[in-house]
Amino acid sequence: MHFLSSPPRISEPPELRSAAINNLRFIRDTMEGASAFTAVPGCAMVIVGFTALATSVITAQQTSSVEWFRTWITEAGLAVAIASLGMALKVRRQGKALTSRPGRKFVTNLLPPLIASALLTGAMYQAGLIGVLPGLWLLLFGTGVVTGGAFTVKAAPVMGYSFMVLGEPALLIPWK
Repeated sequence: MHFLSSPPRISEPPELRSAAINNLRFIRDTMEGASAFTAVPGCAMVIVGFTALATSVITAQQTSSVEWFRTWITEAGLAVAIASLGMALKVRRQGKALTSRPGRKFVTNLLPPLIASALLTGAMYQAGLIGVLPGLWLLLFGTGVVTGGAFTVKAAPVMGYSFMVLGEPALLIPWK
């Protein structure tokens, strides 16, 4: 019966176990960093598009530049809320965290153009240059989608470039 028994167990050296764990951690971190951020909420973005279209119909009928501006700022807040909720729901459904490495890359590349847009919006409003805002918004939002989209699905940068292309003529069209 001696030949059926298992061989004596040899314990692993602690250094080997520690090195193996560190290698696995490195591989997992590298794979996470190389993965795409897939929590861009397509359905929520469609809803944002529809609210923007509705806002454009409303603002086309307004005669006051101040009301036009307030209506669009309200729409921007609504769009941020819809997109944030959609992203949070999609992240939860995927069982991932927005704070994952791909999520952080997406957000840190999307935010600078959006922050610049907010600051320039205030400056343009104070200078009475409300007419350039639609073009500015399209260009900077498109830039944010292109830069953030580098870490997500391939369609995102294409969409961002589309916004940028629309931003150019929007700078030339006389708005409010």
